[in-house]
Amino acid sequence: MTRTTLDLTGLKCPLPALKTRKALKPLQPGDQLEVHCTDPLSVIDIPNLIRETGDTVEITERNEARIVFLIEKANGSIASVNGALRS
Repeated sequence: MTRTTLDLTGLKCPLPALKTRKALKPLQPGDQLEVHCTDPLSVIDIPNLIRETGDTVEITERNEARIVFLIEKANGSIASVNGALRS
């Protein structure tokens, strides 16, 4: 298990969610991604993204200065599971 930190401070919607999605792709199951944001909309956008990917997320810090998310990569993505169901 590895933990990667992604600093997205200063970026505005939709960039934090888009860059988080890109950073999640190469991670292995069990790996963690710590995301630092300043955009207040990220508290909506990033959890919605994680709902789509099937990974887990928690907000570990939230104050006026920043929001920190801790995302753990799940065993498989919802998209790959849905694709297998359609086959």
